[in-house]
Amino acid sequence: MTQNSRHSSPVEHGFPHLETVRAAITALFRRLSPDGIRAYDTSFAPADAAFGADEDLHLGAHRVASAMVRALRLPDARMVVAFRPMRDAASVELAAGPEYFVEVSDRFRTHRRDLAAALAHEVTHVLLHRLGLGFPTTAENEILTDTAAAYLGAGWLLLDAYREDALTHQKLGYLTPEEFGYVLARRAGLFGEDPSTWFTSPQAYEAYVRGRALAERERRRAPLAAAGPQARRRYAKARRTGALPADGSAYRFEADGAGPGLRVNFPCPVCGQRLRVAVRGPLRARCGLCRTVLECDT
Repeated sequence: MTQNSRHSSPVEHGFPHLETVRAAITALFRRLSPDGIRAYDTSFAPADAAFGADEDLHLGAHRVASAMVRALRLPDARMVVAFRPMRDAASVELAAGPEYFVEVSDRFRTHRRDLAAALAHEVTHVLLHRLGLGFPTTAENEILTDTAAAYLGAGWLLLDAYREDALTHQKLGYLTPEEFGYVLARRAGLFGEDPSTWFTSPQAYEAYVRGRALAERERRRAPLAAAGPQARRRYAKARRTGALPADGSAYRFEADGAGPGLRVNFPCPVCGQRLRVAVRGPLRARCGLCRTVLECDT
């Protein structure tokens, strides 16, 4: 179900769901495999989300839904889209398929620019249902769905639907705007794309920049060789004392079972899988999940 905050409480900001978001990215790599993730190297095209001025509403909705099905690599699924008054933006009836019934809020009859965003969330629900991928609670599953939509190339539309000013606000989905930006930046780092050129909402672009800043900091944290001097000093102090890093960094030190030295335990900046490598200076570490080779200075 796509959450619609247009008429509810003010938009939440920041990174309150970050741990679930990170776990969702790791879960996607585990379920789809690195090659499966890389099959989603092409994001949903802005042209496929656009409505012509004279385009029939129902024909256009089915055109966009079909494009979303192709983008999320569900070629044998068919979306039947209907409009009705409802509090949320959209919902989908999950069944065995191949037909899935999506109900969309009546407001999208006139606000057609955001219809593709609502469909992105619902078609991703279908994808995860078919994959058998889920989290324990409904709230976590909705965050997983938003994260998967964004990481697999369709969820930039959900961020672009975010608009806010002194009088009104609108946001679709369950992630904050900054969290959407963070996931999109993680995807951009993997595929070398720049989603910022697709945003029509200035607030969406600003949220993407804030999320991208966090993702970039994570790509430069110790023990990665790209870490800056301050991060290196904190890392060296934690290594000497054995204490947990005071700044909340994700690395931890533990005894090396193969000898008298230490190992450092830290998350892969690509997939989030935790790696354990010996503390012995510059080295290369290969993530066993996403197969990324990381330059480290442990």
